[in-house]
Amino acid sequence: MKIRKGRKEDMHGVLALIQELAVFEKEPDAVLITVDDLIGDGFGDKPLFQVFVAEAANNPNEIVGIALYYYRYSTWKGKTIHLEDLVVKENMRGTGLGYALYSEIIKQGKKDKVRRIEWNVLDWNTPAMEFYKKSGANILEDWRVVQMDEAAIDLFLEKNKSE
Repeated sequence: MKIRKGRKEDMHGVLALIQELAVFEKEPDAVLITVDDLIGDGFGDKPLFQVFVAEAANNPNEIVGIALYYYRYSTWKGKTIHLEDLVVKENMRGTGLGYALYSEIIKQGKKDKVRRIEWNVLDWNTPAMEFYKKSGANILEDWRVVQMDEAAIDLFLEKNKSE
């Protein structure tokens, strides 16, 4: 397998893996983005994300793994990397591909001199948590992820439009 930076033409394969992850995470209908969104958001004047892709050894046109990330800023640490998704095609799991993609993210963080790399993991994804702990990562048990979806944004603005 070969790992490299993603290109526009890889976004069909990237989206397929994102959809595969959504099925794995029991949210098969949650993916709203399109290939055009990925191309526009990742390859415009101000890219919102970067992605490493893994090509199949026997078919370089097949994307079998991704590590999609973007930069954040911590008021305590400065520039950080947020690993949004690390996905390996189901039939490629257990081959070391996930570890190779994970390593690329860590190398990128070192190259960029970030002080933290962070990501989320579902509390029922025990194999992933064990993998991360074994690699030296810390899972912060006392923090909770807070999100506001599009409907909540609209509701908040509607309730507070007079302010």
